[in-house]
Amino acid sequence: MNSRERKLSKLAFRFGLLGLFGHLLGLVFASLGFSDFNGQGFSFYNFTLSELGQYGHSELAVIFNGGLFFGSLSLVLFCLFALQICDNPWLYPCLLLSVLALLALAITGLFPVNVYHLHTIGVEYFFHFAALSVASYFVYLLQKPSSGKRFAVRGSFVLCLLSLVIFGLFIVLAHVDMGLVADGRWFYHDMTMVEPRPPYWWPAILEWLSLLMFMLWIFSLVWSQREVKR
Repeated sequence: MNSRERKLSKLAFRFGLLGLFGHLLGLVFASLGFSDFNGQGFSFYNFTLSELGQYGHSELAVIFNGGLFFGSLSLVLFCLFALQICDNPWLYPCLLLSVLALLALAITGLFPVNVYHLHTIGVEYFFHFAALSVASYFVYLLQKPSSGKRFAVRGSFVLCLLSLVIFGLFIVLAHVDMGLVADGRWFYHDMTMVEPRPPYWWPAILEWLSLLMFMLWIFSLVWSQREVKR
Protein backbone atom coordinates (compact mmCIF):
# COMPACT_ATOMS: atom_id res chain seq x y z
CA MET A 1 0.00 0.00 0.00
CA ASN A 2 1.54 3.31 -1.06
CA SER A 3 1.40 6.58 0.91
CA ARG A 4 -1.71 7.86 -0.88
CA GLU A 5 -3.59 4.63 -0.19
CA ARG A 6 -2.48 4.69 3.45
CA LYS A 7 -3.82 8.22 3.83
CA LEU A 8 -7.15 7.28 2.24
CA SER A 9 -7.37 4.17 4.40
CA LYS A 10 -6.70 6.21 7.54
CA LEU A 11 -9.41 8.72 6.60
CA ALA A 12 -11.84 5.90 5.86
CA PHE A 13 -11.08 4.30 9.23
CA ARG A 14 -11.62 7.52 11.17
CA PHE A 15 -14.85 8.54 9.43
CA GLY A 16 -16.13 4.98 9.76
CA LEU A 17 -15.56 4.86 13.51
CA LEU A 18 -17.06 8.34 13.88
CA GLY A 19 -20.20 7.28 12.01
CA LEU A 20 -20.62 4.08 14.00
CA PHE A 21 -20.08 5.96 17.27
CA GLY A 22 -22.74 8.49 16.23
CA HIS A 23 -25.25 5.72 15.57
CA LEU A 24 -24.46 3.99 18.86
CA LEU A 25 -24.58 7.19 20.90
CA GLY A 26 -27.95 8.23 19.48
CA LEU A 27 -29.42 4.76 19.99
CA VAL A 28 -28.23 4.37 23.59
CA PHE A 29 -29.33 7.82 24.80
CA ALA A 30 -32.68 7.70 22.99
CA SER A 31 -33.55 4.19 24.20
CA LEU A 32 -32.58 4.91 27.83
CA GLY A 33 -34.63 8.12 27.90
CA PHE A 34 -37.63 6.70 26.01
CA SER A 35 -41.11 6.83 27.50
CA ASP A 36 -44.26 6.28 25.44
CA PHE A 37 -47.74 7.69 25.98
CA ASN A 38 -48.41 5.08 28.65
CA GLY A 39 -45.13 5.70 30.45
CA GLN A 40 -43.65 2.45 29.11
CA GLY A 41 -39.91 2.25 28.54
CA PHE A 42 -38.27 1.19 25.31
CA SER A 43 -37.84 -2.44 24.32
CA PHE A 44 -36.17 -3.81 21.20
CA TYR A 45 -38.70 -6.65 21.32
CA ASN A 46 -41.81 -4.64 20.50
CA PHE A 47 -40.87 -1.05 19.56
CA THR A 48 -39.73 -0.18 16.06
CA LEU A 49 -36.91 2.04 14.87
CA SER A 50 -39.52 4.53 13.68
CA GLU A 51 -41.14 4.79 17.12
CA LEU A 52 -37.80 5.56 18.76
CA GLY A 53 -37.45 8.53 16.40
CA GLN A 54 -41.08 9.68 16.47
CA TYR A 55 -41.46 13.28 17.63
CA GLY A 56 -44.19 13.66 20.21
CA HIS A 57 -43.75 10.02 21.17
CA SER A 58 -40.11 9.93 22.24
CA GLU A 59 -38.64 12.87 24.17
CA LEU A 60 -35.14 12.13 22.89
CA ALA A 61 -36.17 11.42 19.30
CA VAL A 62 -33.99 14.27 18.04
CA ILE A 63 -30.88 12.53 19.43
CA PHE A 64 -31.72 9.27 17.73
CA ASN A 65 -32.61 10.92 14.44
CA GLY A 66 -29.47 13.04 14.61
CA GLY A 67 -27.41 9.91 15.15
CA LEU A 68 -29.03 8.26 12.14
CA PHE A 69 -28.49 11.30 9.94
CA PHE A 70 -24.97 12.41 10.84
CA GLY A 71 -23.73 8.88 11.57
CA SER A 72 -24.91 7.69 8.16
CA LEU A 73 -23.32 10.65 6.37
CA SER A 74 -20.03 9.95 8.11
CA LEU A 75 -20.23 6.31 6.99
CA VAL A 76 -20.94 7.53 3.45
CA LEU A 77 -17.59 9.32 3.60
CA PHE A 78 -16.00 6.06 4.76
CA CYS A 79 -17.41 4.32 1.69
CA LEU A 80 -16.25 7.08 -0.66
CA PHE A 81 -12.68 6.96 0.67
CA ALA A 82 -12.75 3.16 0.60
CA LEU A 83 -13.87 3.21 -3.04
CA GLN A 84 -10.52 4.74 -3.98
CA ILE A 85 -8.52 1.84 -2.53
CA CYS A 86 -10.61 -1.12 -3.67
CA ASP A 87 -8.65 -4.30 -4.35
CA ASN A 88 -11.38 -6.15 -6.24
CA PRO A 89 -14.05 -5.10 -8.80
CA TRP A 90 -16.84 -6.55 -6.63
CA LEU A 91 -16.11 -3.98 -3.96
CA TYR A 92 -17.29 -1.19 -6.25
CA PRO A 93 -20.97 -2.27 -6.38
CA CYS A 94 -20.73 -3.28 -2.72
CA LEU A 95 -19.59 0.17 -1.55
CA LEU A 96 -21.81 2.09 -3.98
CA LEU A 97 -24.85 0.16 -2.80
CA SER A 98 -23.75 0.81 0.78
CA VAL A 99 -23.69 4.54 0.00
CA LEU A 100 -27.28 4.32 -1.26
CA ALA A 101 -28.33 2.31 1.80
CA LEU A 102 -26.71 4.81 4.16
CA LEU A 103 -28.25 7.78 2.35
CA ALA A 104 -31.64 6.08 2.72
CA LEU A 105 -30.92 5.62 6.44
CA ALA A 106 -29.97 9.29 6.69
CA ILE A 107 -33.31 10.16 5.07
CA THR A 108 -35.02 7.97 7.67
CA GLY A 109 -33.47 10.12 10.41
CA LEU A 110 -34.02 13.43 8.62
CA PHE A 111 -37.69 12.63 7.99
CA PRO A 112 -39.07 10.70 10.99
CA VAL A 113 -42.33 8.79 10.91
CA ASN A 114 -44.15 12.09 11.51
CA VAL A 115 -43.32 12.76 7.83
CA TYR A 116 -44.77 9.38 6.94
CA HIS A 117 -44.26 8.93 3.18
CA LEU A 118 -40.64 10.15 3.03
CA HIS A 119 -39.83 8.11 6.12
CA THR A 120 -41.34 4.98 4.59
CA ILE A 121 -39.30 5.45 1.42
CA GLY A 122 -36.12 5.81 3.46
CA VAL A 123 -36.77 2.66 5.50
CA GLU A 124 -37.80 0.58 2.50
CA TYR A 125 -34.84 1.53 0.33
CA PHE A 126 -32.39 1.11 3.20
CA PHE A 127 -33.21 -2.56 3.67
CA HIS A 128 -33.14 -3.36 -0.03
CA PHE A 129 -29.89 -1.52 -0.79
CA ALA A 130 -28.26 -2.87 2.38
CA ALA A 131 -29.14 -6.46 1.44
CA LEU A 132 -27.75 -5.97 -2.08
CA SER A 133 -24.52 -4.44 -0.75
CA VAL A 134 -23.95 -7.37 1.62
CA ALA A 135 -24.69 -9.80 -1.25
CA SER A 136 -22.06 -8.06 -3.40
CA TYR A 137 -19.58 -8.33 -0.54
CA PHE A 138 -20.33 -12.04 -0.26
CA VAL A 139 -19.27 -12.45 -3.90
CA TYR A 140 -16.15 -10.41 -3.12
CA LEU A 141 -15.25 -12.84 -0.34
CA LEU A 142 -15.59 -15.79 -2.72
CA GLN A 143 -13.17 -14.36 -5.26
CA LYS A 144 -9.88 -15.39 -3.65
CA PRO A 145 -8.43 -16.47 -0.27
CA SER A 146 -9.52 -14.18 2.57
CA SER A 147 -5.90 -13.60 3.62
CA GLY A 148 -5.38 -11.62 0.42
CA LYS A 149 -8.32 -9.24 0.85
CA ARG A 150 -7.85 -5.67 2.01
CA PHE A 151 -11.45 -5.32 3.23
CA ALA A 152 -11.85 -8.55 5.17
CA VAL A 153 -11.15 -9.51 8.77
CA ARG A 154 -11.39 -12.80 10.62
CA GLY A 155 -15.04 -13.86 10.74
CA SER A 156 -16.11 -11.71 7.77
CA PHE A 157 -17.56 -14.70 5.92
CA VAL A 158 -19.72 -15.82 8.86
CA LEU A 159 -20.88 -12.27 9.60
CA CYS A 160 -21.74 -11.68 5.95
CA LEU A 161 -23.68 -14.93 5.73
CA LEU A 162 -25.67 -14.20 8.89
CA SER A 163 -26.45 -10.71 7.60
CA LEU A 164 -27.75 -12.13 4.33
CA VAL A 165 -29.99 -14.61 6.15
CA ILE A 166 -31.51 -11.97 8.44
CA PHE A 167 -31.99 -9.41 5.65
CA GLY A 168 -33.51 -12.13 3.49
CA LEU A 169 -35.97 -13.07 6.22
CA PHE A 170 -36.93 -9.47 6.83
CA ILE A 171 -37.53 -8.64 3.17
CA VAL A 172 -39.21 -11.91 2.16
CA LEU A 173 -41.50 -12.06 5.19
CA ALA A 174 -42.46 -8.45 4.61
CA HIS A 175 -44.23 -9.66 1.47
CA VAL A 176 -46.11 -12.48 3.21
CA ASP A 177 -49.46 -11.77 4.83
CA MET A 178 -49.43 -13.69 8.11
CA GLY A 179 -52.16 -11.62 9.70
CA LEU A 180 -49.67 -9.49 11.63
CA VAL A 181 -50.47 -6.33 9.73
CA ALA A 182 -53.68 -5.08 8.21
CA ASP A 183 -54.71 -5.66 4.59
CA GLY A 184 -51.55 -7.55 3.66
CA ARG A 185 -49.39 -4.43 3.71
CA TRP A 186 -45.64 -4.78 4.13
CA PHE A 187 -45.05 -4.67 7.86
CA TYR A 188 -42.54 -1.84 7.68
CA HIS A 189 -45.38 0.28 6.31
CA ASP A 190 -46.94 -0.07 9.76
CA MET A 191 -44.29 1.89 11.62
CA THR A 192 -46.14 2.10 14.93
CA MET A 193 -47.94 -0.62 16.83
CA VAL A 194 -51.57 -0.17 17.76
CA GLU A 195 -52.27 -0.97 21.40
CA PRO A 196 -52.43 -3.39 23.09
CA ARG A 197 -48.77 -3.92 22.32
CA PRO A 198 -47.62 -7.55 22.37
CA PRO A 199 -44.54 -8.37 24.48
CA TYR A 200 -42.80 -9.73 21.37
CA TRP A 201 -43.51 -8.32 17.92
CA TRP A 202 -41.41 -10.11 15.31
CA PRO A 203 -41.39 -7.34 12.67
CA ALA A 204 -39.74 -5.01 15.22
CA ILE A 205 -37.29 -7.72 16.34
CA LEU A 206 -36.28 -8.52 12.76
CA GLU A 207 -35.93 -4.84 11.94
CA TRP A 208 -33.50 -4.26 14.81
CA LEU A 209 -31.60 -7.46 14.05
CA SER A 210 -31.21 -6.38 10.43
CA LEU A 211 -29.91 -2.95 11.43
CA LEU A 212 -27.55 -4.52 13.98
CA MET A 213 -26.12 -6.98 11.46
CA PHE A 214 -25.63 -4.23 8.89
CA MET A 215 -23.76 -2.07 11.41
CA LEU A 216 -21.62 -5.02 12.51
CA TRP A 217 -20.84 -5.73 8.88
CA ILE A 218 -19.93 -2.08 8.26
CA PHE A 219 -17.78 -2.22 11.40
CA SER A 220 -15.88 -5.18 9.96
CA LEU A 221 -15.15 -3.14 6.83
CA VAL A 222 -14.04 -0.16 8.91
CA TRP A 223 -11.91 -2.34 11.18
CA SER A 224 -10.16 -3.86 8.18
CA GLN A 225 -8.56 -0.43 7.61
CA ARG A 226 -7.02 -0.18 11.08
CA GLU A 227 -3.67 -1.43 9.79
CA VAL A 228 -2.76 2.07 8.64
CA LYS A 229 -2.23 2.96 12.29
CA ARG A 230 0.82 0.70 12.56
